[in-house]
Amino acid sequence: MQPSTTLGSFLLIICVIGTADAYTMYQTRLCHSSHMDLSDMVFADSIYFNRVKLCMFNSTVGKYVGYNEIGQRFAESLNNDKSDMEYERDIVNSFCRAGAYLYKIYGLNLTSEPVVSLILAKPPSGGHPAMLVCTAYDFYPRMIRVTWYRDGNKVTSDVSSTEELADGDGFYQIHSHLEFFPTPGEKLSCVVEHQSLKEPREVVWDASMPVVERNKVAVGAAVLVLGLAVCVAGVLYHRKTTHG
Repeated sequence: MQPSTTLGSFLLIICVIGTADAYTMYQTRLCHSSHMDLSDMVFADSIYFNRVKLCMFNSTVGKYVGYNEIGQRFAESLNNDKSDMEYERDIVNSFCRAGAYLYKIYGLNLTSEPVVSLILAKPPSGGHPAMLVCTAYDFYPRMIRVTWYRDGNKVTSDVSSTEELADGDGFYQIHSHLEFFPTPGEKLSCVVEHQSLKEPREVVWDASMPVVERNKVAVGAAVLVLGLAVCVAGVLYHRKTTHG
């Protein structure tokens, strides 16, 4: 997956100016560019009253334009403020292009490889007897692709995925589910494609034995570990009491 060649709307600031008796006036400030050289950078400052747009400043026009009678009066008042207009006209360079330039240097090259896990989970009632969950987390940027394969063939049915979810720490996670009927000897795998990876990352599920047998093996391993822990504790206690 290649990085995007456009910046898009890279910054949005919402400011609540004031509220009174359930009436709200606020503004949005947006910087937008679709070229990497930032030649078409546009700054737009829109003012709303109770979700109705009154007027907007656009850097390509160089002044506020009203969208209704109140908005036209508001725009005329703002346009007559020379100091404020000089500030508005300069934002496209001093703020938008400057911020986008820093993002080009640092933001576009920032990547974090996804951590991928594949587990067996309980399927929804009334569905298939088994379900696999493929989870990818701690990745950046957000765009990612998760694909399921059965014996080398892409699987599209009985698959459900979440949207890319924010972790809350600047990274993202995604979960994909595959419901299936266990078949001995089949190969099920989850393949993750992401900008940070040099090649797709595949995680294979071992379906060489039925689900029930795999559960028995897991339980047996847990019991064995617990038994060893008890034995070790017993030996240590015996030595302590003998030499004490």
